[in-house]
Amino acid sequence: MPKYETTLTARETVAEGTMAFHFAKPAGFKFEAGQSMNVSLIDPPETDGKGNSRSFSLVSALYETELVIATRMRDTAFKRVLKSMPAGGRVSLRGPAGKFTLDGADARPAVFLAGGVGITPFVSMSRQAAHDRLARDIWLFYSNRRPEDAAFLDELAALPRRNPRYRFVGTMVEMAKSSRPWTGETGFLDRAMLERHLKDLSASVYYTAGPPGLVEAMQKMLADAGVDDEAIRTDEFFGY
Repeated sequence: MPKYETTLTARETVAEGTMAFHFAKPAGFKFEAGQSMNVSLIDPPETDGKGNSRSFSLVSALYETELVIATRMRDTAFKRVLKSMPAGGRVSLRGPAGKFTLDGADARPAVFLAGGVGITPFVSMSRQAAHDRLARDIWLFYSNRRPEDAAFLDELAALPRRNPRYRFVGTMVEMAKSSRPWTGETGFLDRAMLERHLKDLSASVYYTAGPPGLVEAMQKMLADAGVDDEAIRTDEFFGY
């Protein structure tokens, strides 16, 4: 993969415990929506046994002028350094990588199944589809504990206004612990929920991303519903 050096331009909190980091887009860095990149710290003040590099899905779309990632802020050396890095701090990038992308030759409806920070590749895909006025039906099912934990929730819920072929279904599983109002689905993302919104589960192609347990559960649910293996794409997010 090509290697680039760039700088941090900004950071922001996008949900409780989740931050987004913005980097200047190096000249020549080209990617597809849904791909990832490797971020390496340069001469960090601290490190740990997992090293100074991590891979992240890109949140930004192709047309945007910066590269953005988002991550849960666990207490690790890498994330402590990233969180405290001032604007202008240097990092090294490698990428893009991955095949978790929309197939332009596939006209079937695309159904995105995301949990938690697994939303990141779908933000990129959804933004790009709206920008390109993609002539394809897209459904995003997004599961979180509470609205407070759901990164990019407001943006994703509003996207159908920009893309009439895009549908958003959010679901919360711990609303009793939330202080925010919510009028969407509640409970775990399951076959019954999909069937309430989709006419024919076997007619779509599915993309699922998030923690390994969620991805495995989605694969099993889809297989039990009769969805062929070739119609299921996965991207597992391991905690670090």
